[in-house]
Amino acid sequence: MSQFRTFETTYAGGKLVIETGKMCGLSNGSCLVRYGETVVLCNVTASQKPREGIDFFPLSVDFEEKLYAVGRIPGSFLKREGRPTDKAILASRLVDRPIRPLFPKDMRNDVSVVMTVMSADPDYSPEIAGMIGTSIAISISDIPWNGPIGGANVGLVDGQVVINPNAEQRAKSEMSVTVAATRQKIVMVEAGANEVPEDVMLDAIIKAHEEIKGIITFIDGIVAEIGKPKFTFESMEVDHDLFEAIKAFAIDKVKYALDTDDKNVRDARLAPVVDEVTAKFTEEYPDLAAQIPEVMYKLQKYVVRRWLLDEGKRVDGRGIDEIRPLSAEVGLLPRVHGSGLFTRGQTQVLTIATLGQVRDAQILDGIDEAESKRYMHQYNFPSYSVGETKPSRGPGRREIGHGALAERALEPVIPSVEEFPYAIRMVSEVLSSNGSTSQGSICASTLALMDAGVPIKTPVAGISCGLITEGDRFMTMVDIQGLEDFFGDMDFKVGGTHKGITAIQVDIKIDGLTPEIIKEAFEKTRKARLYILDEIMAKAIAEPRKELSKYAPKMLTMKIDVDKIREVIGQGGKVIQKICAECDVKIDIEEDGSVFVSSIDIDNARRAIRVIQTIVMDPEVGAFYKGKVTRLMNFGAFVEIAPGKEGLVHISKLDTKRVEKVEDAVSVGDEIVVKVTEIDQQGRINLSRRDALLEMEAKKKQ
Repeated sequence: MSQFRTFETTYAGGKLVIETGKMCGLSNGSCLVRYGETVVLCNVTASQKPREGIDFFPLSVDFEEKLYAVGRIPGSFLKREGRPTDKAILASRLVDRPIRPLFPKDMRNDVSVVMTVMSADPDYSPEIAGMIGTSIAISISDIPWNGPIGGANVGLVDGQVVINPNAEQRAKSEMSVTVAATRQKIVMVEAGANEVPEDVMLDAIIKAHEEIKGIITFIDGIVAEIGKPKFTFESMEVDHDLFEAIKAFAIDKVKYALDTDDKNVRDARLAPVVDEVTAKFTEEYPDLAAQIPEVMYKLQKYVVRRWLLDEGKRVDGRGIDEIRPLSAEVGLLPRVHGSGLFTRGQTQVLTIATLGQVRDAQILDGIDEAESKRYMHQYNFPSYSVGETKPSRGPGRREIGHGALAERALEPVIPSVEEFPYAIRMVSEVLSSNGSTSQGSICASTLALMDAGVPIKTPVAGISCGLITEGDRFMTMVDIQGLEDFFGDMDFKVGGTHKGITAIQVDIKIDGLTPEIIKEAFEKTRKARLYILDEIMAKAIAEPRKELSKYAPKMLTMKIDVDKIREVIGQGGKVIQKICAECDVKIDIEEDGSVFVSSIDIDNARRAIRVIQTIVMDPEVGAFYKGKVTRLMNFGAFVEIAPGKEGLVHISKLDTKRVEKVEDAVSVGDEIVVKVTEIDQQGRINLSRRDALLEMEAKKKQ
């Protein structure tokens, strides 16, 4: 405990306390972050040397939600946390993206980051606490890193930018933006927004950066006091002489191979070049043969970047601000509720919309306050989409992240449950991938929603912007394809409407972005987005269809008094089960009295609504009902005028003529029209078939 240190500051109005030296003494770096009543334990460890055959930097980042953090026991059979929730995976990616570019490019030692949420205060974001804690843990460790970074959430409440908004402010905020930055530059932006204009978004990002600079100063002070010297590592930088030799031999062949807009042609041209280079230089440089694949990667990167920076030339021959050929279609699949196909160059995404009951909403079991999700977006990226053979193993972190981005982009335009009482599931199937599939899924999903007849507020489109930097020089290009993403410095994804931005995700491979770069990216993506919306998507389908698919459930909704819920459900669920069976419907009843009735046949749904209305409306003297005879007695017949509600028709009131025996007039199961003649003090209902028949006959004569 002699190493125990506590560091304290105020961050966006909240108390931030960092504890080190008390826990996790075997980690390379560790700290406990207390932000409000949120507590996150952050640890980073590194291997002493690289694994054999590793040609990339093996960084793993895990954000572990513990349900004890919110005083809950897991709902699974095992009663322990299982696989991470989607939200935890997204939080892991949120931290991974800003820290990864700041590690040395030539380091291959395994590095593992684990953030464990031990206490969660809704007013203080565990994700921000985890990001700051991770930055501190790496900074004070002996692991080489070019940090630190800081992070902030940004909201827009009543037109004012709010840093790290609390739960009440988040509920009213027009946007939710997470910004990570070093002292000099922005290193990550993740955003969801209700059609916020680009200039407002840029202002919010800049204000977040100013706040983050204070945290960077705080972290620098911690490092100065307890930071460890950084260890030396075995550099995996390729040999300069080998690179120059291969460059001289193969650069023209590589240029020819890359100079095409067809990924299949490019791969076919490159394969023999790689084989030729491998055979020649394995013999000439036997001790460096393992570096040849890395050299070929760097040579391709060199060619693409020189074309862009020096010649303004793109691999497929497009202009810098030119979008690849586009097309959009709807209604491709006859039995689904809605479908949309969006194609951009060799990137192609098919999204399918499925409508369900409100009860089909996804149940959430995480540490935040959300319990369910009515609008769901899932993204699948099969190996055939990139021409590879690989078994399907379910969605990975990338698929979950891309699905969440598309979901975030479309969520602001989804109608409320009161306007459209359905659960909505979107599935984006990537059919072909050559860059920007996540943005293609936004466009395809908008098409599918409108094809399904979902009354979205306005269409949404997505587009990405790339970046190449060299010293102080930079250039951006719109609609990057796979090679430009692979060899470039940024993938700046923006989804939005005519009015403004609904989602942002920024991935970078350099030490950060300046406000000038971000502003230029916003302008280019805005122009491209408007073109896609007006010239491509609007021509495929201009507005949501007026009617749902005949295969989609038809949903009706009503509101009943909460005191009547028990009557509609009945003892042991008998009443509601009877309505469902007789009307061929499904019924959901919420605690607030909201009733949702669904059926493939709208007439059945209407019939069920009428039955429920009958149950919840107290019978009135003089009202007519069509009921079913349930029991016969010597003195009359009992008639069920609504599920669970019976009245007595006395034998003298069974017909317009005299009835000697009840059986002479009616039988059990008969449906008859009756009139309510009396409701006594005990709530018993007296009915008359005689009065109903006489009045019906009188109306006919009129």
